[in-house]
Amino acid sequence: MPDNEFSLLRRPIGAHAPSTGGLATGSLRYATAVGAEAIQVFVSNPRGWAPSAGDAVQDAAAGERARLAGIPVFVHAPYLVNVASPDPRIRDLSADALRHSLARGARIGARGVVVHTGSAVGTDRVTALRQVRECLLPILDHLSGDGPDLLLEPMAGQGQMLCSAVADLGPYLDVLDWHPRANVCLDTCHLFAAGHDLAEPDGVTKMLSELQAAAGPGRLRLIHANDSKDGCGSRKDRHENIGAGQIGLAPFGCLLRHPATAGVPFVVETPGGEQAQAKDIAALRSLRDSKQPAERP
Repeated sequence: MPDNEFSLLRRPIGAHAPSTGGLATGSLRYATAVGAEAIQVFVSNPRGWAPSAGDAVQDAAAGERARLAGIPVFVHAPYLVNVASPDPRIRDLSADALRHSLARGARIGARGVVVHTGSAVGTDRVTALRQVRECLLPILDHLSGDGPDLLLEPMAGQGQMLCSAVADLGPYLDVLDWHPRANVCLDTCHLFAAGHDLAEPDGVTKMLSELQAAAGPGRLRLIHANDSKDGCGSRKDRHENIGAGQIGLAPFGCLLRHPATAGVPFVVETPGGEQAQAKDIAALRSLRDSKQPAERP
């Protein structure tokens, strides 16, 4: 799709794409197969520390093809990253993994690198936030001007997570001095599990108002669109296909029509593989392209 036509799509809808076979041949083939207008990828093992050098030719080709197609690209950092860990070794490994994700993200023209906001893991919240500051501020300060931003993703509320409710983003951003390259990725399943009842008639509007109060306007850069297998407040991070879970279909329409999400890509991380994700993308596109009026802010 040409750049000028794609720019008319206010909220590109896509999927997390596997990188088997390389980012250009694997991830972009998958994007075409599922009808994705945006993609998210891993650039190393999501459950390991060892960085992947990748294939420079594949990276360059993926970045160029995505640019020509007008497809926004995002990178998800490894799941092991915990910038709040009381263990200095884990914090060092986390910082290295983030630098690697940011560097490879820059090579493929990614807009952002998603990172989980971390867990206190047995220490107190004040100490954990201080460790977040010491770990992330140097990384944020050294980001290249044309490279990806860091996108902070609140979690479902399990354990001692530092951010689950959107209000938690305020203190988190505060310890990062409200750095302009520290932005936000929201996951609908996480939000619901953490207690934001998106299925209520005004649940989406209420949550987005709380986000603006906590993080200020303009920091929302990506939405992980996932239904939830479990109920509101369950603190369980179990994704379901769009409309098949406890959130239901209507709240996604509200999200796609709300002014606060204008220009923000939506990426599904739903189960079932290629066919199921193609259906989820089609469902979201239908909601986005319907003639219903925009939600009130």
